[in-house]
Amino acid sequence: MVDVTALTARDDFLLELGQALGGQAAVRPVDSLEEALQSMAGGQRGQVLAIDAREVADVRAAVDAAHAQVPRAVVLVFAEGPAEKELGAALKGTKVFAVLAAPIEPRKTQAVFEGAMAEALASKAPPTPRATLAPERELAIGALRHPPEPQSPDEDRAGRSRVVLIGAALAAAGVAAGAFWFFTHGKGGPATPATQPAAASAPAPAATTSPTDNALARAAPATNFLVEGKVDELLEKARLAMHERRYTEPAGNNALLYYRSAAAAAGANGEARDGLQRVAGVLAARFEEALSGGRLDEAVLTLANFKAASSADARVAAFEQRLYSAEMSKALADGNLDRAAALVRQAQQSGSTAAEQLARWRTDIARRQEDAKVQHLAGLVEDRIRDGKLTEADDSARSYVQELQSSAPANAHTQRAVHALTTAYLKKAREAVMAKNSADEERWLNEARGLGMKAAELTTFQRELVGARQKAAQAEADRTLQLTRAALREGRLTDPAQDSAAWYLGQLQSSDPANAALPDASRELSGKLLERARATVLAGKSGDADLAQAKRWGADPKDVLAVQQLVAANSKGPDPAALASSLKRLRTPSPEYPDTALAQRIAGSVTVEYTVDTNGETRDIHVVEATPPRVFDQAAINAVKHWRFAPLLVNGAAVEVPARTRMRFELPK
Repeated sequence: MVDVTALTARDDFLLELGQALGGQAAVRPVDSLEEALQSMAGGQRGQVLAIDAREVADVRAAVDAAHAQVPRAVVLVFAEGPAEKELGAALKGTKVFAVLAAPIEPRKTQAVFEGAMAEALASKAPPTPRATLAPERELAIGALRHPPEPQSPDEDRAGRSRVVLIGAALAAAGVAAGAFWFFTHGKGGPATPATQPAAASAPAPAATTSPTDNALARAAPATNFLVEGKVDELLEKARLAMHERRYTEPAGNNALLYYRSAAAAAGANGEARDGLQRVAGVLAARFEEALSGGRLDEAVLTLANFKAASSADARVAAFEQRLYSAEMSKALADGNLDRAAALVRQAQQSGSTAAEQLARWRTDIARRQEDAKVQHLAGLVEDRIRDGKLTEADDSARSYVQELQSSAPANAHTQRAVHALTTAYLKKAREAVMAKNSADEERWLNEARGLGMKAAELTTFQRELVGARQKAAQAEADRTLQLTRAALREGRLTDPAQDSAAWYLGQLQSSDPANAALPDASRELSGKLLERARATVLAGKSGDADLAQAKRWGADPKDVLAVQQLVAANSKGPDPAALASSLKRLRTPSPEYPDTALAQRIAGSVTVEYTVDTNGETRDIHVVEATPPRVFDQAAINAVKHWRFAPLLVNGAAVEVPARTRMRFELPK
């Protein structure tokens, strides 16, 4: 009597759905919403549409389209993990019957599906009048009512057939889906002819629920579904069910159903009333066990059946109160505040919970909602600080902190958020100090003041900044001094312009004029500048630039005058003696002591003249003076032959340089 259409492309989902339904209905899988709506629109049966949210991009649009094109369809949505709660919120205001978990929870899904199928049946077509039951021994499942007289034998047969078929489907829905209705709405005991008139219509359609209330989905109450037949036969079936411990299951063939049906047919029947009390005793024990084991869905169903068995039992109110408390505790522990609010509404409607308890729950929910909001804002503050969005526009850490300070100034999350943002501001101020940007430094300090940073704390921080500034200056001075010394070692005295010893020393003199290492570095630089000026003059070039730099860095005036005199003398032409003094030796091996002189223990000296050519080699070697004569002459000449010098450049060209050397030959001691 019901078509179940599943919008999915997952075989595992179809398998789980089929197992949950347990053969109550066949499932038709479709790959697209269009295909689902086309097949549902043409169907004559009740329609249930199961949407696998993992396969649908816009679930709300799909739900709206289904209700727009097939208004009588009952829609269930299956969502995975955290998406279940998100979809529950997104589908508020729609006619969706329930939002369920994927992978499928068989017991819960079966219960909700039965309610959905009951609603689909009820909304399929107007109720059809029943005909009088045929033989007395025939049992039909349906709503208890007085049958109207049939208009014709054909109508009688058609009516009875419809009642049997519809009743069979509703009986299965009645056990689980009706259990939810009893928990939230059921007040009275079983209907009896003596106390309540017979029903004259089919069970009413289930009320539409919001996604957050799906665990307590409204459906046709189980008390409306009874077995009609002879009282003795009903009692016999009830006794057999009790013997086999079929207290409430399977649907349509259990002791509770038979005893209730017998009590409805004969309200004064003592065995029926006694049987219901025995079933109620079993259900009370089951309820206690399910509740203590944390199986709340099972406790809901058990309590509904308990109320059906003994609605006037004094324990009903206490059971309901305990179950609501357990459900509320779980909802709060799970952070499902929408579910908790729905439970409060239902507890208020049931009347089983004291007003003081309801007020405490509402207060707790409001507190948790406020705390959740505060935590969310605090999380946004952390995110914006991490992204560097401290003060920009409305989506900044500052805007969210201001909202926190306005709504929950004393909350611990607010205090932590204020501290985190203040720390971020001070970090920015410290960076501005290191960059010597006083405007930015003052800006970030003002932001910290705006968050409530106390004057004493700000003074302490500024002292820390002074210390940090001094440390940074010292570190920079040390770095500059290291760069100065490296440039001196590598001969970068004045060039390149911003990578020379003179440039780095100028930076150090400007930033730290009292630096203890500054005088020594200045003397070293001026000395090297004088040396370079002297060599430049000897090479026939001007050394004025180096002399000026040497004066700047404190060169001794006498040394400066000596170079200036050299410049004056060099203006008349190169001085051979000056050229010779500028020669740089590369290799000058000592002469060998003659064996004869050594044996006779003779000492002496030799003066040798020679020329260093443009390649740095010696030629024209001759002795100009020797003491004693001709003893050490050849040894001296042989030694000078192997001497090598760096070519001397004058005006950019290598020149020959005459040179003179006196060698001393002394006996070893």
